[in-house]
Amino acid sequence: MSEQRDHVRDDGFDDWLDAIEDGEPYYLTCSEEHGFLPPRHVCPACGSADVEPAPLPATGILETFTVTSVSTPTFEDDAPYVVAIADFGPVRLTGRVVERDADDVEIGMTVEPDVVSSETSGERVLAFRWCSTSWCC
Repeated sequence: MSEQRDHVRDDGFDDWLDAIEDGEPYYLTCSEEHGFLPPRHVCPACGSADVEPAPLPATGILETFTVTSVSTPTFEDDAPYVVAIADFGPVRLTGRVVERDADDVEIGMTVEPDVVSSETSGERVLAFRWCSTSWCC
């Protein structure tokens, strides 16, 4: 990875990851209550440019997942890993399940969003942590 690439920032997406790390995750919503994620500035469902941030629910439900055993070079040192889609009410998020063996991941698990770094690239990625206690649920 070039040194210049290390300093490239995707303001909309990286701001969103920063908010998750700071414990203030959010999504965007329009006046029609469609939910979507940054860096969009226009609602993909209705085209409204009148959008506002709203607090992301603290937890979501794992809807589906897959185990990646052979990855692209971008994530080769991370494999094997689990990628999942979780329903957080107004939005669905795609992220990596962490701190769980692939055999222990189940549809219907309650998860909370987090941010981890790729072992291969060092870039931040959205992660899901299993929520096993009432304090996070």
